Amino acid sequence: MSVDPYLLAKWLHILSSTVLFGTGIGTAFQMVWAMRTGRLETIHSVASGVVVADWLFTLPAGIVQPLTGLWLVHLAGYGAGEPWLVVTYALYLVALAAWVPVVRLQIGIRDMAAEALVAGEGLPEAARRAFRVWFVLGWPAFIALVGVFWLMVAKPALW
Repeated sequence: MSVDPYLLAKWLHILSSTVLFGTGIGTAFQMVWAMRTGRLETIHSVASGVVVADWLFTLPAGIVQPLTGLWLVHLAGYGAGEPWLVVTYALYLVALAAWVPVVRLQIGIRDMAAEALVAGEGLPEAARRAFRVWFVLGWPAFIALVGVFWLMVAKPALW
């Protein structure tokens, strides 16, 4: 049995986009929910899980996405410079530019919560500030990926 390369690329692209977007939404919800509790044990546990989820799911899916996307562009016969693709690349870079500092902030929040647990103190204000920045950075990433989804489906003639 032979596998159609286009269907394989499309399946991998859709699967990785689902993992990328789903993990992002799920971990964001969990992190917000944990921070709202104010409980150090919860914040540390959830932040730890969010960091692991980013390494296990978000990062691999984020790598597979552009690779399978370029594979699909090639297989479908599109030019890599199609306007809708150029906007897609830009939006993907916006999401990446927001995600990289978000990961660092999550690690910091996790570590500050762990230190506060050991010291028997409350969550430091620096962790709360990091969370506020984390929250703000999540929005451009989310909006950018929603835009990428629309472009992938619509493939509009932008100009």
